[in-house]
Amino acid sequence: MLQGIHPLLSGELLKHLDEMGHSDTVFIVDAHFPAARLAHRLVTVPGATSPAVLEAVRSVLPLDDSPAVDLMTSADGTVLDVQRELLAAARVEEGDARFVDRFDFYDAAENAYVIIRAGETRKYGCVVVRKGLVGH
Repeated sequence: MLQGIHPLLSGELLKHLDEMGHSDTVFIVDAHFPAARLAHRLVTVPGATSPAVLEAVRSVLPLDDSPAVDLMTSADGTVLDVQRELLAAARVEEGDARFVDRFDFYDAAENAYVIIRAGETRKYGCVVVRKGLVGH
């Protein structure tokens, strides 16, 4: 165990986040998402919500320039509570996020550096963040 590291960040996940380059993507997806089929690198965090996982990731990962966050567009186009929680965890405003069609989101996931499957059971609890530059 390491001091100062969020408890949801496993050694495996930290390794992937560290190896990422500028603009590489992290997909944090809900339990409904076909992560095992699409992921080249898959980490699971069962029992944790997507916003909780994103908050943990953001504790070590700076965001790229706008749009640094993508959310999956809900079926009726409204912004859902889980999506508002994801925006808050990312520390971005709704206007700074991009909303992406579900099937475009799936297509983009095939190129993700890492997919993190949370235990989130709410629909549309999926988010993409892009790694920014680490300050010195």
